[in-house]
Amino acid sequence: MDWELIGWALILTAPMMVGLWLVYRWVLRNASLADVGFCAGLGLVAVGLSLLTTGDMSRRMVVAAMVTVYAVRLAVYIGRNRILRAPEDQRYQLLRRRWNSQGGRAECWFFLYFLGQAAAVAIFSIPLLVLMSNPAPLWNVWEVWGCVIWALGTGGESVADSQLNRFRHNANNSGKTCRQGLWKYSRHPNYFFEGVHWCAYVVMSIGLPDWWLTLVGPVVMIGALLTVSGIPLAETQALASRGQEYREYQRTTSAFIPWFPRP
Repeated sequence: MDWELIGWALILTAPMMVGLWLVYRWVLRNASLADVGFCAGLGLVAVGLSLLTTGDMSRRMVVAAMVTVYAVRLAVYIGRNRILRAPEDQRYQLLRRRWNSQGGRAECWFFLYFLGQAAAVAIFSIPLLVLMSNPAPLWNVWEVWGCVIWALGTGGESVADSQLNRFRHNANNSGKTCRQGLWKYSRHPNYFFEGVHWCAYVVMSIGLPDWWLTLVGPVVMIGALLTVSGIPLAETQALASRGQEYREYQRTTSAFIPWFPRP
């Protein structure tokens, strides 16, 4: 594998994220722009890798298409529902208050956060490089199963996002917790299916010498969602705004893996 391509992914994505930070800082004041930047960067890198690697061409095109569909769908959703039609995500508002209370340097931390998205693009490009470097002809049974898992992950995340979006845009639900559809079985089904999506590339790589490198995708993504920027921040804000109702939701509903609610 040509590891220099991962380095170039970081080098080329970093200026884009700095530019988006400037737009955030002086124009939009909405840190969700960093999430859009991650999606855009990952999609562009996937296309670039498909053109520059030396593995089987059909596989390169398939993997690039899978990642691009995932990235474009998520970027459009975030841009439309967390930037254009809504105030800044409450997770980022919470981070700003927390960072300002620790010395008033929130904007410096947000700059590092935006820049960190470039590093994230490089890290999540590793599974793509492993797959695209495979010279064997497409398809094998593991790649078929990987595509099935990919469809489950991207489709499930899209459904969860759509259900939550409809709930939030109903004025009768103001201040309430969504328990409809997938949200009846998991407090964060969108995060769960995000993790499933990254597991797809692991399955597709089974049998390759460097297959274990693809584990970086689900391990880093699920780890971040469970312990850093996903569930902890979302639930802290939910408890602050919805109190006892959300505590009851926590008591009865699985945090991550969908399961039947407890009585």
